[in-house]
Formats: sequence, C-alpha cells, structure tokens
Amino acid sequence: MQASPLVYPVVLWGLLAPVRAGVVETDVLVFGATAGGVSAACTAARLGKRAVVTEFGKHVGGLTSGGLGWTDIGNKAAIGGFAREFYKTLGQHYGKPEVWWFEPHVAEEALRARLAEAKVPVYFEQRLASVTKEGARITGIVMENGNVFRAKTFIDCTYEGDLMARAGVKYMTGRESNDQFGETLNGIRDTTPKHQFGVKVDPYVKPGDPASGLLPLVMAGPLGKPGAADPCVQTYNFRLCLTKNPANRKPIHPPPGYDASRFELLGRYCEALVAANKKPTLKTFLKIDMVTGDKTDINNNGAISTDFIGENHAYPDADYATREKIRQAHEDYIRGFLTFLASDPRVPQNVRTEMHQWGLCKDEFTDTGGWPHALYIREARRMLGAYVMTEKNCRHTETPDDAVGLGAYNMDSHNCRRIVQDGAARNEGDVQVGVKPYPVSYRAIIPRDNECTNLWVPVALSATHIAYGSIRMEPVFMILGQSAATAACMAIDVNITAQNVDYAKLRAQLLKDGQVLAWTDK
Repeated sequence: MQASPLVYPVVLWGLLAPVRAGVVETDVLVFGATAGGVSAACTAARLGKRAVVTEFGKHVGGLTSGGLGWTDIGNKAAIGGFAREFYKTLGQHYGKPEVWWFEPHVAEEALRARLAEAKVPVYFEQRLASVTKEGARITGIVMENGNVFRAKTFIDCTYEGDLMARAGVKYMTGRESNDQFGETLNGIRDTTPKHQFGVKVDPYVKPGDPASGLLPLVMAGPLGKPGAADPCVQTYNFRLCLTKNPANRKPIHPPPGYDASRFELLGRYCEALVAANKKPTLKTFLKIDMVTGDKTDINNNGAISTDFIGENHAYPDADYATREKIRQAHEDYIRGFLTFLASDPRVPQNVRTEMHQWGLCKDEFTDTGGWPHALYIREARRMLGAYVMTEKNCRHTETPDDAVGLGAYNMDSHNCRRIVQDGAARNEGDVQVGVKPYPVSYRAIIPRDNECTNLWVPVALSATHIAYGSIRMEPVFMILGQSAATAACMAIDVNITAQNVDYAKLRAQLLKDGQVLAWTDK
C-alpha cells in the first residue's frame, strides 16, 4: 500500500498528490474525512487497529475546516473525548486553554496533525462506485477509479450517508409527518416566525398579478397541511470566512453571467424595509461572527440571505455530477447575493458601503480561490436504524439506556421553502426550540441487523428531521465518530456484529476515554 501524505511533516502536505490505493485491506475503513471521520479513524488507531480514511474531496474536516469556525456548541459540558481534545488543541494554537472559534486552515492543520500522529492514511478524491457484501456483511467497496478497499468494519462518516445507502440500509429524507413518530415540530410548519419577512414583499413578476408568474427565488405551490410529511430538505449554504483587512483581502467576484434581475425579490425587500422605517444594516442580511480579530464565520440571517432556499431538495439522492451542479449553483447564488448587496441602488447606501469593505481571505481556502471547499450539508439522508432519535428524546420524555454521546443544541431547522401566502413572499420551515443535553442511543448509529452487521453510521444517523436538527453539530459528530470506532474495534476483537457489541463494556471504554454519556444540570 502506498504511504499516505499524512505521515509526512506538515510542511509537505500541500505538495503531495492524492494517494492511489489499488487494493487496500484494513481493520476499520472510515468513509468520509469529516471531523467525525477523523475522530473515528484516530480512535481506531489508538485502540490498536489499522484504520484507513477515504474522502470524496481534497480536504479533511468537512465543515469544521470548511468555514464553520463559530462552533455550534449547545453546552460545552456535554462535549468530551476526542472532540474536547480537538478544541484544546486549537486553544494551544491561539494561546488559550481551549477555543471554539477558529480559522478554517487552523482547524484542518490540527486534524491533519492528529491523523499523522495516528499514522492513518487518507485516500483523497475517492468516489464510491459499488459495495460488495456477503449476506448482511460488507466485504469491500469499489471506487470509480478502480480502487478497492476491504475491511473488517466500516464507518460511514459522510454527511450524505452514501456508503450506508449503497449498502442497502434503509434511510429517510425530507420531513416526516408529526404523526409518524409522535412529534410536534416535524413536517410542514403552519407558522415560521424567525428568519422571516417582517414586511410584505410582492412575489409576482408584475406586482399584484399572479398571472405574470413568480419572481426568481420564490417557489410555486401551496403551504400544504401543517404537520404533514413532505420531501423538502432544510436549506444549505456556504459558511464564509471574510475579512476587512486590506493586506489579506481579495475581492468577491460576481458569478459568471451575473444578472441583478435574479435578485428582484431582494431589491423589493430592501425597498419595503426602508419604507417601513426598519433601517436595515448589513447584519440584517448576514450573521457575522468574528472568529479572530479580523476574520469571520458568516452564516444566514433574516428573510433573504446566504441560504439558497429550495434549491437543494434533490441533493440527498443525487449522483456526483448532479451534486456538483447543486454545489456550484449555491456558490453562484451567494456570489450574486453579495454582489447585489454591494452594488444595487435599492440597497441602502450604508449596507453597500459596508459590504464593499469585506472580501475573501487570501490565506484561507487557497486552492479554491478563497471560497470554502465545503458546501454546508445541514441534512441529507438519515438512517432508519435500530432506534430512531425523535423530538421525544430532545424533550427528555423518552430516554435510551445505551448512550454513546449527548446532543445539546436547539432543535434547529433552517427554512425549507419560500412560497406565496396571502399575496406575499413567505419562508417556511425554520424551527428553533431549546433543549437540555440528552443522550444519543448506540442503536441510532447502527443499522438493523438484517440490513448490515459491520457498519456504523455516526453522522447520517437514525433520527427524524427535527431531532437530527439538534444532533447535527460538528462536536457531536466527533463524539459519535469516536463511539462508533470504539464499538467497531470491540466487534473486531471478539468477532461479533455491530448489533451484539456489549454495551456495558462499550460504556466503560468510552468513559475511560473521556466521553460524556449522562447529564445532570450543571
């Protein structure tokens, strides 16, 4: 097997080509170099197993190194193990005990260093072609370039759950009905109070005339029955690392063929805000968090922002080529959105002036021109596993007895649609409801035994749309990646299935390794 670039010093990482595998055999195959994947691979190596990571792209860390530097924490006391170690490692870089807000390149360097220390090879630019199984057991995976990876156990750490799906494991997409799992916050939302238009904005090409058609960025169709299931997926965006520092700033170019008319809805929204004396600022349109003194993590904020609402619904089950088109469409949308904020005369002058002060960072995402390498896949496929995490778990009305980590963030869904209601544009789907930390079941990260017996799924785990909206945070993915790898190593040691791992022994090992598995008010 050819050596991984990650066994070499840090200074060489950027100079080495992707590893080509041929045929690789290992104990633990981690599919996806997200932060959860790095956690899983390093954990397996610490426990004495051979571990290999395959990655679709060219980077490690997923969103943790892809622009999401303002960590969604929930409650720091709920985060232990590898995840807590990672934030302490970042603290060393910045001269603090630990940090939760950081630059993308610093996060990737820290994760690569962990992989190098663990001597875990990473094979980049690997696209899954097929999965081979014997009964319910995966024996290997084949990539589009012909590379073959064989392993005793497999851990799918992708946001999309691609290995899980290709292995024949059942999964869910979109929004379940409230009735299906006895919930109140799933399905179509009758009211969406946040990230909403606070003023009336006409959605028709010819104002007041439905026959003239809808403006771009508005979707056709009625609201539907509140609480009913639908196929919509909460919206994606890019988390932007921008700066005002002239020495490190580069311009944000408009997309090819930029057409301001595509943002007519935004122009009307600006006019309506001004007419209502709302006095918009740039923060009306962007959530700007400073991860250092001069760098941001910018997220969606308000009615029209970086979320490309409604344009990701095909993503979960799409092939690689279609996903790339969706990714590019999101980049083009956000570039156009920022260009409009900086240049259109209907945007208040104070907003245009401030927008002009921001630019991409020369020292971030250097191989993609300063643009983040990771689209924010907030939710795609979700396994339908041996146990389904639901709103009941988040509200502590149902508690599993096999915790492998804690969820701690709000039940959080970004908007899923932008439609017409009462003659005005209206967003639909945003949910933000607080929680106390709660346990995530081991059975939620493994498939049913008749589907697959040597696979763990700690990222696209078994959860409803609204429960997943709480669990789906980068620290939790690292936590669950560690727990999945620990269980996989135990399964190898005694030659048993994922479903037959001794939970008492697993719990003892996780606690020994610093995981937080129970919550008392702190």
